[in-house]
Amino acid sequence: MNDQDLGLRERKKRQRYREISDAAIGLFLAKGFDRVSVAEVAAAAEISKPTLFRYFPAKEDLALHRFADHEDEAARVVAGRPDGVRPLDALRLHFLAGLGRRDPVTGLNDDDEVLAYHRLLYGTPSLVARLYGYQRRSEAALAGALGGGIEGALGAGQIIAVQRVLAEENWRRIKAGESAGEVYPDAVATAELAFGQLRSGLNIW
Repeated sequence: MNDQDLGLRERKKRQRYREISDAAIGLFLAKGFDRVSVAEVAAAAEISKPTLFRYFPAKEDLALHRFADHEDEAARVVAGRPDGVRPLDALRLHFLAGLGRRDPVTGLNDDDEVLAYHRLLYGTPSLVARLYGYQRRSEAALAGALGGGIEGALGAGQIIAVQRVLAEENWRRIKAGESAGEVYPDAVATAELAFGQLRSGLNIW
């Protein structure tokens, strides 16, 4: 959901979440996740520890807040698709648009800050484990948007898995030294291939 669609109170709340998370991520990038205490984060954000825990129940959530808005993104794409557009086609177009604008979620972003964040995330086992929880909730939301039941769950699992693999491959190549511009043509071709295979298996969508 776009911030412009929210009321003033909710926008301020979201802004506070971002400010606290950004303060934490800055410390994590500078010192390492395991070397930063929650007390340090609270001090940097100029709040108390109890207040911090009201916003973020776990230390890992401070680092993963940037994924929070993406939890139900696939479900929102399906729910908001134009009439006559099949769910899988809407998700394909959304992923391709993300590649075009270098959305970090697609793995196709070579900005130094984004690369540092990815190294922090995938180099910290507790963050990787926590990320799986976000992915499971994303699958559940998408399954509901696809109609629920076992078919919805199976379809959502495959779609979320494909998007994750595509993003990880883009990230792997950029981590190895290629630029986002160099990877982009292959990223588009691979995404088209992947969604084509999904379409063959999920022909009801």
